[in-house]
Amino acid sequence: MTVDRGTAAFISLGSNIGDKRGYCQKGIDGLRAAHRTTITALSRFYRTEPVDYKDQDWFVNGVVRIDTELDPYALLDLLHTIEQAAGRERKGVRFGPRTLDMDIILYGNWVVNTPTLSIPHPRMHKRRFVLQPLCDIDPTVVHPVFLKNAQYLLEHLDDEGQKMFPCEESETVLF
Repeated sequence: MTVDRGTAAFISLGSNIGDKRGYCQKGIDGLRAAHRTTITALSRFYRTEPVDYKDQDWFVNGVVRIDTELDPYALLDLLHTIEQAAGRERKGVRFGPRTLDMDIILYGNWVVNTPTLSIPHPRMHKRRFVLQPLCDIDPTVVHPVFLKNAQYLLEHLDDEGQKMFPCEESETVLF
């Protein structure tokens, strides 16, 4: 597998346990410290109502754009390592509470469907908490399967009841 030098990727971050802001900051710090990966943009962060499994605290969510020389599988391994360092345990209720959740939303214009990795993220087009921060960074980025840009997907989102509010400055993470 060959990767273009500096492939642009979009990573979602979220937390709904304990110091949510601090855990998101750990995710950003982990990306910043990674070799062959550079953060190029950071969205605003939002407080978001849980989706799917509702019986849990609200999340803090945002999106980071990076340039990376890592292939998507190595990038996924990096994200899992960062999550684990932040105390993430992959057990319990699916879509349940977590200290830190990091997902590859887009990786260049790649489309990957394997048992361990799906790019673009298979639910990104249904999630306001992904699309709004993605649009904060780049509303023109195109979903490589639907061939629609992020702004179009956000404007045509059917998500009645999916609540989210911008975090106040004191609640946002540092870039």
